[in-house]
Parts: sequence; C-alpha cells; structure tokens
Amino acid sequence: MKYFANILIILIFLFLNSCSNDKKKIDIIEEEDIELQMIDSYKEGIKALKEGDVLFAAKKFNEAELVYPQSDWAPKSALMSAYSYYMHDYYGDAIFELDRFIKTYPKDLRLSYAHFLLGMCYYEQIVDEKKDLGPILKAKEKFNYVLKKYPDTDFALDAQFKLDLINDILASKEMYIGKHYVKKQKWIPAINRFKTIVNNYETTVYVEEALFRLVEIYYLLGLTEESQKYAKLLGYNYLSSRWYKESYRIFNKNYESPREKIKKKKRNFIIRKFKSIFN
Repeated sequence: MKYFANILIILIFLFLNSCSNDKKKIDIIEEEDIELQMIDSYKEGIKALKEGDVLFAAKKFNEAELVYPQSDWAPKSALMSAYSYYMHDYYGDAIFELDRFIKTYPKDLRLSYAHFLLGMCYYEQIVDEKKDLGPILKAKEKFNYVLKKYPDTDFALDAQFKLDLINDILASKEMYIGKHYVKKQKWIPAINRFKTIVNNYETTVYVEEALFRLVEIYYLLGLTEESQKYAKLLGYNYLSSRWYKESYRIFNKNYESPREKIKKKKRNFIIRKFKSIFN
C-alpha cells in the first residue's frame, strides 16, 4: 500500500511539473507574440510618419507602447508619438504626450530630449510677444531647466541659443513699452522698463539704447548725477556706440563727433568751391 502511495506522489509531481513547463512555454510564446505586435505597430508608425500621416503615426506609436508597456520600446514609442505631433505643428498634443512621457518614464535616458522638445513646442508658438507672453515664458523656463539639468548635452547648446533669442524678444518688448511711456511723459514707468533691460537683458542688443534712455530721462528730470552715472556706464561698456555719442551730446549741446566734423569740413569745402566759381 505504501508502495502505491509513493508511485502516486511521483506521478502527481511529474504531472504538475509538466503543466508548469507547458505554462512557461505558453508565457514565452505569448510574450514573443506581444513583442512582434509592438514592433509591427512601431514600424507602421514610422511608415505613416514618413508619408506625412501624423495622426495615424501617433496612434500607432501609442498602440505600440500600450501593447507592451514593460518593453524597452515603450518609452521610445511614447516619445515618437510626441515627435510626430511636434513635426506637424500639433503642439498641444505634443505637449500632452511629452508631459506624460516625463511622468511615466522619469529615469529614461532620453529625458533630456523630452524636456528640450517640450521647450521647442512652446517656442514654436511664439507669435506676438506684445499680446501673449505665455508661450515665450514657458519656453524660457524649459530651456533654462535643460541648461541646468543637462549642461553637457547638445541640447544645452541649442537651448542657450534659443534663450538668447528669447531674451532679445523680451528686451524688445520692454523697449517698445518704455518708449511708449516716454511719449506719454510717464517717466517713472519708462525708467522701470529701461532698467529691466539693463538688469535682466544685459547681453541683448537693446541694452545700449536702454542706458542712453536712462541718461536722457534723468537729465530731463534734473537728476544730473544719476544721468552721469548711466552715461559713464554706457561709455565704459560701449565707448564706440552711437548711443554713447548721443549721451555725450546731452551734456554738451555743441558736441560734434569726428565723423560729423569731417562731413562738415567737406560740406564747407564744396560751398567755398561753388562760391569761387562765380567770384
């Protein structure tokens, strides 16, 4: 009786082991089948993207990600979906996909690119900075993040270039508003705008004129020392600038630049020659 019991246990063990092996084989087959489905969807997405069917491409990339979310291809598919939308100016959809990618795959090696592309989505939406500052400020924030978080990447170099352009746009806006206040003789708001350029956008082409405007306004207000302070700052940093020459003219009404003197001499010489003809 004991002999039969031992045989029964051995048979049960063999049966269970066989079932376990079959289950493993089924799991492997299913996993391989899922991976093939994912690859097929990804390839369809690439094909659609090349053909310009961006919506179908994004759909196939999302499908590839959902079919096999544990795969290494999943984050790549999610990023390709965002890229598809970006390439065809669907910036809202691209931003949604990129935000989702950053939250879902916080340790992915392509995270630097995702943040940079997010900045580009906002940057491409800059239309009129005088009316809508939202996109430009978000782009600036994202590019600054790329510079700080990923300073040694190629994306950081491009982000710095984009930031320089953004700062030029923001400085031009401050200059535009500042000049508007000058026309309205609203001196304090004008001063604040020009100081913003000097303090926050000192690397832009507008800083020279901003310094001159401060020289001009403070002189008009009778604040000579303040005016001279900005004139010295302008001369120290931009000695050859036309704006420095203009500021010099504020304190010396009879001032003539070397070029103006040459022009004046030429003009006088021509007049003398003309008169000599008729004498």
